[in-house]
Order: sequence, then C-alpha cells, then structure tokens
Amino acid sequence: MTEFPVIHTNFWDVVLAVPAIIILTQLIKIFLPIPRPYIPTVASILGLMISIFFSHRHNLWAGLFMGFFYGSAAIGSYASLKTSILAYRESFSAKKE
Repeated sequence: MTEFPVIHTNFWDVVLAVPAIIILTQLIKIFLPIPRPYIPTVASILGLMISIFFSHRHNLWAGLFMGFFYGSAAIGSYASLKTSILAYRESFSAKKE
C-alpha cells in the first residue's frame, strides 16, 4: 500500500493565489461573455493552473489537490463578501426608512 503524498504549502501560496483568482475571475467576467453558472468553474480552472504550474510544479497530485482548494477558497470568499455587503446595504437602507 502506498502512502499519501506529503503536500507542502505555505501561507504565501494562499495569500497570493486566492486573491489572484478572485481578481482574474472578475476580469474574465468583464471582458468575456461567460454565463454566470460557469464562473465557479472558471475559478476552479484558474486555481488548478496556479497550483499546478506555479505553486506545486514538481508534484502533479499535490497541484491537483491544492488547486481545487485554491479555487474553492476563492469562490467561497467572493460569495461570503458579496453576501455580507448586500446584507449591510439592506440593513443600512432599512435604518434610513
């Protein structure tokens, strides 16, 4: 039986990769006519590309594994931020009335 690979990641991979994926996804939304349901797929593909080609270029399995985490973290961060901003605006407009 083979052991699971040891995946080394550091803080800077996540601090740089996740915001880069969010920014690139937003730029792609602006410049290319991609339907909204496919945007999370675009973020996952960007996460895989960053992880495989930059962060973990010497280990394909680690790149695939961490790429899905980068993409999912970007999707979740964007969704959370958008929900928080919309809730804040809604509560702020309710206080004015």
